[in-house]
This record gives sequence, structure tokens and C-alpha cells, in this order.
Amino acid sequence: MRVVSGIQPTGNLHLGNYLGAIRQWVRLQDDAAAQGGQALFFLADLHALTQPVVPAELANATVEMAATLIACGVDPERAILFNQARVPQHSELAWLLGGTARVGWLNRMTQWKDKAGKNREGASVGLFTYPVLQAADVLLYQATHVPVGDDQKQHLELARDIATKFNLDFGTELFTLPEPYVSPAAPRIMSLRDGAAKMSKSDPSDASRINLIDDDDAIAAKFRKARTDAEPLPETPDGLAGRDEARNLVTIYAALAEEPAQAVLDRFAGQGFGAFKPALADLAIARLGPIRTKLTRLLDDRNAVGATLAAGAERARALAAPTLLAAQRAVGLQV
Repeated sequence: MRVVSGIQPTGNLHLGNYLGAIRQWVRLQDDAAAQGGQALFFLADLHALTQPVVPAELANATVEMAATLIACGVDPERAILFNQARVPQHSELAWLLGGTARVGWLNRMTQWKDKAGKNREGASVGLFTYPVLQAADVLLYQATHVPVGDDQKQHLELARDIATKFNLDFGTELFTLPEPYVSPAAPRIMSLRDGAAKMSKSDPSDASRINLIDDDDAIAAKFRKARTDAEPLPETPDGLAGRDEARNLVTIYAALAEEPAQAVLDRFAGQGFGAFKPALADLAIARLGPIRTKLTRLLDDRNAVGATLAAGAERARALAAPTLLAAQRAVGLQV
């Protein structure tokens, strides 16, 4: 089992990132280690270049994101943690795979259509081709499992298509076809201000999300002001139908407590949000407080975090080199 996944260093992470993705990474890290396998997690700083960047901000965000992952439980001793730019094989393999991928395939990517919008002529080439780099990210390490959300399934299917075509075109069995890993336990965390919208760091309202760096008072205040309705909590999850904000808060409580929603409702059925919100805030503070404390300590020594990324990149380069060499030989660039 070899797990590979990346995340763009785009600013402070929030509760939705932690419950929906990072906690799954920690579990996959442990699962892979238990099976004698490996997990590689990287900061996708090359992918960040598909949009305008401020260089100093990108550099700082990369270190801060790495520190956040470590604070949340990603262990650089058990997993390989690095930033993409330190492993040049990602870019080199992406160029080779660019000869295999087809324009028609990329044109069908829904994220390209969404992000480019009506100004496709003005979008960067990188925005169009970044699914090829994503394919290189996972094929480079012969990944067997790739954690993906619903919005990334299409890109993993593209990676499999590219791998299949490369293998057929060049008469090789070089690339492993990675399987998607969608954890059934990964909850979909929504905005505290709009239960129909995902919790997002791009939302202009800071009150819509719980940032992992929020202090205890901020967490309590945000849950206290979270949008709800006037009805008490029901006895079963079916009773939350049509109550987006109520369902979201129950989902968050269940995810933090690591128990099913029914268990939460067994405890709070019939009670209003005046009782439920403080209990939810206390639970969130208990779970997130240690993460914030460790994150603050890590960011006090950014050079040490950078050294951790450098050490991870060295390990990643050693794993990547044989695949890149084999790909170069397959296309006739090496003898």
C-alpha cells in the first residue's frame, strides 16, 4: 500500500480541512505503516503557480501548511512530508506525460471549465495542464491509493487513462493504476453561516469557519453565532432533513466526537441550540486546543519545519528516481 496525496499551500486551514481530509491522512499514514507500506504527503507549491502568487506569501504559506499538517498528526518519521518543488522529478515526469495526454481529455475537465470561466484565452497554460502534473504526482511514486474528494475523482480517472495509454504506447508495464480512496467516515463540513455551502477559507466572512489557529474564545463565539433554526433537535437523523444548518452542527459534533450522528441525537434530542452550541464549542476547544498549541510551537522555529521538508524531499527523490529513469528509457531519452 502506497498512499500519495497533496494539498496546496493556500493559507490557514479550517475545521472542514481537518475533519474532511487531514484526519483521513493521519489514519491512512497509520494504515499504510501497519501494512508495511508508505504514505507520501506533499505541499503542492507547483500547482499554486497556476494562479497569480505573491512569492513571499507562497513561501510562508508552504511552511505554515507543513507545520499545520504536523500539528494535526502527520508524522514525518512515519510518512514522507515534503514540498513538491524540492522534487524536480514531478516536473520532469509531467513533461513526458504531456506527450501522452490529449487536449480533448483536458478540455473535458470540469475544474478547468469552472476555474477558467469565460476567460479561457486569458487563463494560464498551467491551469489547463495541471491535471497532467497531478497525474505525475501520483504515478511517479507508483501510488496504489489516492485520497480524493468528489471534485478530484475526474482527475484521478485522467491519471489512470494517461498511465494506461503510456503503458500501451511504449509496450511497458511501468505505471501502477492508482485507486481512489474515499473514506466513508470523511464528513462534509459546511459553512457556519450557510448550511448549503461548504466551509471554505475563501469565504469573505471569517465567521463562516473555524480556523485551526482560532483561540478558545473565537471558537466559542463562532459556534454561538452560527446560523440555526428555532426547532429542537430531533430523535433521529431523518428529522434533520431540510434543516441544513442544524444537520451541519450535528455532523461537526459527531465528527469531533468520532461517533455516529444518532449517538449525538440520543444525547441532545428535544433540546434547543441554546444547550447544544455550548456543548459543541467545548468539544471543539478540547479537540483543537492541542493542535493549536503544537502549531504555535512549530511556527516559532520555521527553519526546523523547513529542514523537515528538506529531509522528506530527499526521501521522496530517492523513491521517484527509478520511475523517472524508466519512463525516460521507455520514450528513448535514456539508453
